[in-house]
Amino acid sequence: MRRTIVLVVGAVVAASLLTACGEKRDQIQPIAARAQKLTLMLDASPNADHVGIYEAMAKGYLEDAGVNLQLETPPSPNAPLSLLEDGKVDVAISSEPQLIIARDQKQTVLSFAALVQRPLTSVISIGSRHITKISQLRGKTVGTTGIPFQTAFLDTMLDHSDVPRSSVKQVDVGTNLVPSMLSGQVDATLGGYWNYQAIELRQARKKPNVIPVSAGGVPSYEELVLVTTEKYFENHVTLLRGLVQALGRGYAAVRADPQQGIDALDAANPSLDPTLQAAAVRATLPAFFPGDDKSWGWQFSNQWNAYGKWMYDHHLIAHLAARDYASTNQLLAGQGP
Repeated sequence: MRRTIVLVVGAVVAASLLTACGEKRDQIQPIAARAQKLTLMLDASPNADHVGIYEAMAKGYLEDAGVNLQLETPPSPNAPLSLLEDGKVDVAISSEPQLIIARDQKQTVLSFAALVQRPLTSVISIGSRHITKISQLRGKTVGTTGIPFQTAFLDTMLDHSDVPRSSVKQVDVGTNLVPSMLSGQVDATLGGYWNYQAIELRQARKKPNVIPVSAGGVPSYEELVLVTTEKYFENHVTLLRGLVQALGRGYAAVRADPQQGIDALDAANPSLDPTLQAAAVRATLPAFFPGDDKSWGWQFSNQWNAYGKWMYDHHLIAHLAARDYASTNQLLAGQGP
């Protein structure tokens, strides 16, 4: 079971008592005037994964919740959690694997809502390579971005399909996943997303074959989560709850009207390719929401436990306890005190 984090609710209780005693409405500051600043570092440059954030900003949901949200773009993929731990930002978007690794390294970070509920990372190849299942990687070259857990992904998928690890060559292509495929340097890549690189290739008429890692034997995990430090969580419960509920409204609005969300994303980021973003938003919509009638942002403890055990078994973390209490649902609608 996850640890119960003490919530600071005195201000909320006091506000409720004032209202109950007949406090005049004109003595309460307007929401926009009393909004608290909160800095959120994205995991990458703005893209379709963040569509609900931009929708919440465009529709004023954050101001309604008393949140003055300031977005920042990371200088590098590994920067968000480091800057979060150093107190440079209040909240960051990261992934479940990166968060557990950070906790294994004694960082005091905590996931408080899921942004993308399932893995986006995939094995991708162009159609001419005819790789439609993992067993066809035998004798092939696979490019990865050099992230250690991607090697573990590949090992697991090959083992799951009874393919000898020695029969597959792995090369580090960095961020050049698509170019390495188009040039013939590799037969397939592992590290691209089915909602981005695969769509990019499809729009270029390269007929990509896509195998999500979770379809190849890797335990499911949350690709993107909202993260803060345990100390910030304990000291800013009301502010973070407002953030979660505003973003939940934003993503729900995108689900109800995808084009409106796409327009908000494009308006805030005019340099983006609107055709690619529109396709990516529509493809990703189901992954923004959990099953089992849970609210937006829900994190499943059994999934976190299984994935953490997989990381430990593959020597990605040295301490199994790194997965324990790594996430909480306390800020979600209907949860917590």
